[in-house]
Amino acid sequence: MRDSPVMQMGYVPRKMTRRPPSTAPLRAAVIGAGVFGRFHAAKYKALPGVELVGIVDRSEIAARAAAKELGCEPYVDTYGLIGEVDIVTCATPAVAHAAAVVRLLEEGVHAYVEKPIAASLAEASRIIAAAEASGSVLQVGHQERFVFTHMGLLGRKTPPLRIECHRAGPWSGRGTDVNVALDLMVHDIDLVHQIVPGEAVVIGATTRARPGSYGDEVSAELALAGGCRARLFASRIAEARRRYMKLDYRDGTILIDFIARTIENTTPEPLTSIFGEAAGAVASDPLGYAVGDFVRCVREGATPLVTGRDGRRALATTLAILDAAASPATRDEALAA
Repeated sequence: MRDSPVMQMGYVPRKMTRRPPSTAPLRAAVIGAGVFGRFHAAKYKALPGVELVGIVDRSEIAARAAAKELGCEPYVDTYGLIGEVDIVTCATPAVAHAAAVVRLLEEGVHAYVEKPIAASLAEASRIIAAAEASGSVLQVGHQERFVFTHMGLLGRKTPPLRIECHRAGPWSGRGTDVNVALDLMVHDIDLVHQIVPGEAVVIGATTRARPGSYGDEVSAELALAGGCRARLFASRIAEARRRYMKLDYRDGTILIDFIARTIENTTPEPLTSIFGEAAGAVASDPLGYAVGDFVRCVREGATPLVTGRDGRRALATTLAILDAAASPATRDEALAA
C-alpha cells in the first residue's frame, strides 16, 4: 500500500497544467473502489493509449481487492497520486468529491467527476475554480447527455411546451448517501437545462421516505423559459421499474420509454434511435463513450460536453427542489411500514 506524503504548510498550487505528449500513454487512476469506480477503471483499461495506474479507497481492504482485480496499485488516499497520474475519475460519495479532487486539479491532473459534481454549491465552486486556475479538463458524469445528443433531441429548433420526466424503481439499498433527487433526478434536471436553456424556477416540490430513511421519492415542477413547464418524478421505493420522458411541442409529441425501449415521435423532425442494433456505441455503452470522450478532450485540450459549470447548474436546481420539498408545508412524511 502506498504511503501518503506529509502535507507541507504554505503549499501554493501550480498554475500551469502538466500535459503529457500526445503520443505518451495517459496514466489514469480511479478514486473510489465501489461498483461504479470499478466500472470506470474497466473503461480506462479498455482504452488504447491509457494506462490504469491505481485505484484509491480509504478502506485498505477495498483498495487492495480492487487493485488485485484490475491489475494496478492500491492507494488509501489521493496524495500518493500526485506526480503519478495524468487523469482521474472521482467515484466517491458526493460529499467527498471536493476533498478528493481539488488538490489534484490544482496540480494539473484532469478529472472526470461523477454526478452530482458535489453535495453543496460551495464545494462545486471549489472544484471548478481549481480546474480553471490550472487549465485542467473537468468533466462531470451526466453521461446521458451523450445519448440525447446522439438522438438529436438537444438540437431541436423549437423548445417544448411541456416536459415530463419519470424515473422509478424498487428499493435496492444503493445511492442512499444522498437524496434520490441528487442520485437520480439530477440526470433529468441536466437534460431539461439542455432542452430549454435559461433559468429554472421551482414551482413546487414534495418528498417522502421509508421509515428510518430520507428523500427516497421526490416530485417537482419547474417553470422554464418561454413558458415551458417541466414535471419531474424520481423514486427508489416504487413497486416496479418505470422510466420515460415525454415532451409536448406545438407540432407534436415525443415519448421515450426506456423500459419498453421505444420512441414515439409525431413531430416533423426525425430522431436517431437509441435502441436496438442501430443504436451505436453512444447508446449501447454511455459510460464507456463518456470516459473515452473525456480522454479525447484531455489529449486535444478540448472543452468536454458536460463541463463543471453544467454540473453546478444541475446541482443548484436540484438543491432548490430539495429546499422547496423541505418547507413546512411539504416536509418529509414517512411511509407506512
